[in-house]
Amino acid sequence: MRKVRLILDDGNVFNGFSFGAEHPAVGEVVFNTAMTGYPESLTDPSYAGQMLTLTYPLIGNYGVPPFTVEPNGLATFMESCKIHVSALIVSWYSEEYSHWNAVESLSAWLKRENIPAICGVDTRALTKLIREHGVMMGKIVFDEDPQTITYGNYGDTNYVSLVSCKEIIHYNQGKGNKKVLLVDCGVKNNILRCLIRRGVEVIRVPWDYDFNEMDFDGLFLANGPGDPETCAVTVDHIRQFLSSPKVRPVMGICMGNQLLSKAAGARIYKLKYGHRSHNQPVRLVGTNKCYITSQNHGYAVDASTLPDDWEELFVNMNDGSNEGVRHKNRPWFSAQFHPEACSGPLDTEFLFDEYLKLF
Repeated sequence: MRKVRLILDDGNVFNGFSFGAEHPAVGEVVFNTAMTGYPESLTDPSYAGQMLTLTYPLIGNYGVPPFTVEPNGLATFMESCKIHVSALIVSWYSEEYSHWNAVESLSAWLKRENIPAICGVDTRALTKLIREHGVMMGKIVFDEDPQTITYGNYGDTNYVSLVSCKEIIHYNQGKGNKKVLLVDCGVKNNILRCLIRRGVEVIRVPWDYDFNEMDFDGLFLANGPGDPETCAVTVDHIRQFLSSPKVRPVMGICMGNQLLSKAAGARIYKLKYGHRSHNQPVRLVGTNKCYITSQNHGYAVDASTLPDDWEELFVNMNDGSNEGVRHKNRPWFSAQFHPEACSGPLDTEFLFDEYLKLF
């Protein structure tokens, strides 16, 4: 393995070894505390532009599943058609893997998709640094390479435009009893699966597509990467939908929660180090019911700026941040976490059923 360094923009350096593609990389360094699910995390479009640090020390021991495609066109075991992280950072990479469904090693997959990866890093020390300082830009460089790569600014890039579909895609066309219009800001495959297996027709449109003249029964706002401020055109389309005299159900997930809240008039802010894990506890507002959720987001809704006709639906039990909103009188709601949770707990998948009951 070649020696490689992770250099943070605050000057901290972490030395390690390369087990992925051997070229420099730059991105926002974030951490995820999940113990499993690296194939799903790596293919989650919400990680676009980010260097993913996995805090669980042993990574790669169950290899990588095959890239097979379901009849509906979705990858069977992945959350999109490719890896989206700019780099992977782990403590101990297991060269040997064993799993009934594995067809290749994590290293082979990363190299094939041209994604750098570094192991031998004290990821818990790195995570502690990020928790104290907040997320920051980082770059991976090889000692013998010219160090000309610059950090850039994560918030300057519209990552949603890079990961969203480029044309309209139909699922269950002509078969579903209801039509759901899904705005693709970087949607995970399992969100689509959860809707498809509930027997609805899904019309997936690009992030900036003006859907207001289309024929559909309900609106769905998907997850996605980056700063929601870069999606002003999407917010305008949502705002137009909300002001329509024809009231139809809305559900949002992750960035969908932020875009719906922005369309309602709320403010969005960046979290210090975000929520990325399988074990975030959230409480249903007005009750003592708590759920364990899977999350991946770096921004949050400032609940104090919600208009009077909106209210919080869920709250994070760790830091009190917003985890969902709803309209007091109309069938509009959202969740900041991932009810489809692939990978992760399935405690809140019932929200898809609650959404369809609103039709």
